[in-house]
Amino acid sequence: MIHFFRFALVVLLLCIVALFSAVATMHFAIHGAEVSVPDFRGLPVADAMRKAASLELNLSVDNRFYSAEMPSGRVLTQSPSSDTVVRREWHVRVTESLGPQRIPIPNVIGQQERAATIATRRAGFDLGNVAHMPYADTPAGAVIAQNPAPEAEGVERPSMSLLVADIAATDPDGGGVVMPDLTGQVLATAGAAVTHAGLRLAPPLDMPATIPPFSTNSAQSLTPPAPPGTVTAQSPAAGYRVDANTLVQLTVAR
Repeated sequence: MIHFFRFALVVLLLCIVALFSAVATMHFAIHGAEVSVPDFRGLPVADAMRKAASLELNLSVDNRFYSAEMPSGRVLTQSPSSDTVVRREWHVRVTESLGPQRIPIPNVIGQQERAATIATRRAGFDLGNVAHMPYADTPAGAVIAQNPAPEAEGVERPSMSLLVADIAATDPDGGGVVMPDLTGQVLATAGAAVTHAGLRLAPPLDMPATIPPFSTNSAQSLTPPAPPGTVTAQSPAAGYRVDANTLVQLTVAR
């Protein structure tokens, strides 16, 4: 009987040792697969990619923006932020600085949409949001406003949005006008277009121009706050049929 208890005790001790060994192995395996995200901001993009690769992180440029403070070709922002603990092979997204804005903003107001698009791209800008709005006494397809404005300075993004006259923007299923997408347009321009189309404009709502915190488990894009004075949301939404009795509500970044 004594031998049996000794044998059982030895087996129990071996099981406890095996359990602790398994826990320790799992602990080291889990923490060994984790890494703290370094601060890539200010580094040349090529150096940031090499540093990320050395830590087995995947780094890619998500967007590019002008910056008066950060030299061209360097990392402007990143997600996840530095010191965030992630698994190896995690995808780190960064924005690249284009340096200070040096390209003058072309004036395409009055041009036809196609010509304005070509001029925008030739000037080195991407084509952003293009909204069509009925506009009396203006040829269909002519640009009636642009954002940024001609010769504007301090622009953050290398892109330009256009507001185009469209006298044929009616709903084929009935009367009224198809609501265009006015987000990204300057409030004064969007508001004038709404009233010029015979619609009612409500007092605009203010939205603080802040950047939401980065999340390591979201598909959040690295986008700076909307420039103050630009439309960030609208009601009714783009694509809805509206008439003269419809009240249009615009939300504006401040």
